[in-house]
Amino acid sequence: MVDIEECSVREMDAIMKGLGYSVPPFIYYHFRLPKGDMHFGLRALGNDDDVRNLAQYVKEHKVIRVYTEHGFTKLLTYFIAQLFPCAEHRYCLRHIHDNMKRTWRSNEHKEHLWNYATATTVQEFNHSMNEFNLFDKDAYNWLKKIPHNIGQEATSQYTVLLTIYFVFDNISGRAISDMLLNNLCEVFNSKLVEGRDKPLITCLEYIREYMMKRICNVIKVQNKCVGPLTPSATKIMDKNVYLASQYTTRWNGSDKYQVKGPWQDQQVVDMAERICSCRKWELTGLPCKHVIAVLNDKADNGEKIGELHTYVHRVHWLETWKAAYVHKVEAIKGRAMWPISDCPIKITPPLHHNQPGRPKKKRRQSTGERSQKKGENGNGARGVKLMGLVGVKLMLQVGVGS
Repeated sequence: MVDIEECSVREMDAIMKGLGYSVPPFIYYHFRLPKGDMHFGLRALGNDDDVRNLAQYVKEHKVIRVYTEHGFTKLLTYFIAQLFPCAEHRYCLRHIHDNMKRTWRSNEHKEHLWNYATATTVQEFNHSMNEFNLFDKDAYNWLKKIPHNIGQEATSQYTVLLTIYFVFDNISGRAISDMLLNNLCEVFNSKLVEGRDKPLITCLEYIREYMMKRICNVIKVQNKCVGPLTPSATKIMDKNVYLASQYTTRWNGSDKYQVKGPWQDQQVVDMAERICSCRKWELTGLPCKHVIAVLNDKADNGEKIGELHTYVHRVHWLETWKAAYVHKVEAIKGRAMWPISDCPIKITPPLHHNQPGRPKKKRRQSTGERSQKKGENGNGARGVKLMGLVGVKLMLQVGVGS
């Protein structure tokens, strides 16, 4: 029972502590409208205005459900899963590693994390996890407790820090991408730092002009490209062609081939279905070294295989990349020449409340980024130089004294 006259965010923190939960530094509260659902009925509960908004429902409804979340939000994951059930959900491995570094910071833990996260088959994944278990059993148990069902975790009322692991074996090849990091969004967000604190129209104008410049820069790069594939796909294919020379193939008389290479690597390639047992062709849309070895064997036996890029998914073709940038952002006239709206309704801006403290413009840096700037020993660059000078001075004094 909470008195609405005394309700505040601090009161909510005290309630959470009283229930036995540890309140993290960043926690967010939401209350659900009495007749609303989890899809569109949640409202923020973070300041006095939100509390007054909550109070108007208390008169008729004595029970108001309040939901909490902290760390990386998972309510958005829940809504996306409900609205787009066929969409594939992935998580950024760098953010998962940041959660892991709260307890395990060594490079060995990072290497094991990447080994099992980049596994494309069940056998490879289990082998990487067994090696991780032998290396650090506590970290292994921490990973085993991570739930596999995204929807189940997203609907929990008191969520924990987002630590859902990522493994290629759990995803399909529908996206034709093997990206493990959220660099695309991170880079785009970094370009909007100067415009995101501006008024709405000014911010939109900043984004529009940036997109105009971005499209022009990409077109200049496209005009310099040579070949049927994009530069990144060409680089990967050149590497696979080089590695394919180390593999031997054996035909089964049908459409399947047994491909064998170094390090006991033996896979099965089905040319009719265009799949390889290593699943890299299916996931990335680029023929792996096993497929290229089969194509080399077919060419040696006089079969017509065509151009190599025809076995690559069209998403990696240069013409597809150019088609994505066919549409341009139109230039517009200045604000002084904009037409005046005839709409009788005037939209007023929301009330502005100055938050306590100095406003922050920079994003929150992870522990790894802060440690890189400070140095490996935790001191800044200036402190390292001073320590070096002091050390030289002491050595000179010892030398003179001896």
